[in-house]
Amino acid sequence: MNKIILSALFIGIFFGISNAQRKIVVSEKNFSFVSGNQNSLVVNIYEADEDLILKQWKKLMKDYDAKVSSKKEVFADNALIKNLSPNTVDVYAVTEKNQDGDFNLVVAIDLGGAYLSSSSHPDKYKTAERVIYDFAVETTKEAIKEQVKEQEKNLEKLQSEAAQLVKDKENLQKSIEDYKAKILQAEEDIKTNEKSQTDKTKEIENQTVIVNEIKEKQASVK
Repeated sequence: MNKIILSALFIGIFFGISNAQRKIVVSEKNFSFVSGNQNSLVVNIYEADEDLILKQWKKLMKDYDAKVSSKKEVFADNALIKNLSPNTVDVYAVTEKNQDGDFNLVVAIDLGGAYLSSSSHPDKYKTAERVIYDFAVETTKEAIKEQVKEQEKNLEKLQSEAAQLVKDKENLQKSIEDYKAKILQAEEDIKTNEKSQTDKTKEIENQTVIVNEIKEKQASVK
């Protein structure tokens, strides 16, 4: 029981600390893509692995009617992000592990001759920043949602095991009651048996007397 309590406290402290530190931030930096060193937007995403991040990002790009391909990086060709630009844009994205052990999504947007930057395109940058921030929030939530599902399965398994233990205890208690009843019956049967043995011994003694008397009668015949 103490181990269970300590484990629960540890989990509570762990998640408490983790939740306190979770702040999603979009920043800007130069990053080396296949096309070269480009200005990009970087966002940290918690809990999600690379597969989930890239899967969700491809889905988002397809929602923008982009033709999506991926080799070393995800390339979204001719994405139509209306709040960003009336024209289509090309979007490059990769993931990288950060110092916290989670992943960053690094995104470069080719507006058509120039890559998006906060200094050259402040309004467009704010729009892109919002899109990427919302993506990071939703992907983090999706990752945690999957964790919740997994832990709920574990909880259901534990609850099922606990219910089985209760049932097993009830069966054992019933067995004990049955055994007690059998023991009581056996004790009564022993008493009956002992009395029967005593009665049978008397019958044997009486029969022995009869046998001896007949033998004596037989011996007296001359």
